[in-house]
Amino acid sequence: ALYNSLSRSMEVFAPLDPEKGARVYSCGPTVYNYAHLGNLRAYVFTDTLGRALVWKGYPLTHVINITDVGHLTSDADAGDDKMEAAARANQQSIWDVAAHYTAAFKGNIEALNIRQPTRWSVATDHIEEMIDFAKRIAPDHCYEIDSGLYFDATTVPDYGKLAGARDDAGEGRIDPVAGKRHPQDFAIWRKSAPGENRQMEWDSPWGKGAPGWHLECSVMSEKYLGFPFDIHTGGIDHREIHHPNEIAQNQAFCSCMDAQPGFTGAHFWMHNNFLVDRSGKMSKSKGGFSTLFSLIDAGLHPLAYRLMCLQAHYRSELEFGPDHVLAALTRLKR
Repeated sequence: ALYNSLSRSMEVFAPLDPEKGARVYSCGPTVYNYAHLGNLRAYVFTDTLGRALVWKGYPLTHVINITDVGHLTSDADAGDDKMEAAARANQQSIWDVAAHYTAAFKGNIEALNIRQPTRWSVATDHIEEMIDFAKRIAPDHCYEIDSGLYFDATTVPDYGKLAGARDDAGEGRIDPVAGKRHPQDFAIWRKSAPGENRQMEWDSPWGKGAPGWHLECSVMSEKYLGFPFDIHTGGIDHREIHHPNEIAQNQAFCSCMDAQPGFTGAHFWMHNNFLVDRSGKMSKSKGGFSTLFSLIDAGLHPLAYRLMCLQAHYRSELEFGPDHVLAALTRLKR
């Protein structure tokens, strides 16, 4: 049995298609900086899940995406794209930034003895598919305003069910955008603003611009795993905004809400909790974050961090500090 964030309960797992086995999609990194240790906890969890599924005898197809466009500097619908901002700060090509941090992330995965997924799926390799997806859902579920194409969250049933009991804190993370009909509505395609100098932009029926962050996961999970697939994983922070928006897109794309009122794209949604230090959860946006490279530079074996992660339940917060890692290193040596 696995814990399903959607139902908030344990459910017996069996592949939806026994011939295809377990099909798993994991939200991957946004490659604008080095992954911090909190990011990497998600992949230790997903690797452990995948190993358990294989041990149970299920063939495993696992997709992890690489976000190299579209993810803004917050959960807002306005502002800087993280990749564009990093390219300006580093005075580099955005493509070079993406290549550098993608290689660094894959190095972290190898150092932590995390198995390679069946497929690394890169967002910018799927722009045409994203535009086609958006064209399919736009007539019944989207509207266009000056800043781009937006999804109307009221057009799908039970929007936000995955987030559970919601309060103003979640919506407070979404800055208001002129012309949006509802606070929960989100960008499908963001037009390049007049005079904006973007390195990554494409032509679309809604103007030159870039896809919204949520679109890529719906497109790539459907392409490589098919709807519905078995398990979608990610950090608990995705449970509040990113994954509910992804579910809404999936429902709109399939237009099967009447036939399958519970359809969300995936059967199970699974989320790992935060890695926390005494100042709160780790976040790249706060600066001063710890990376796996910093642990290695301090003479600590990377598998000490993996062992530390495995000592706590994936749905529990895990406290991080030098003493915790050193204790794990001692246990690793033993």
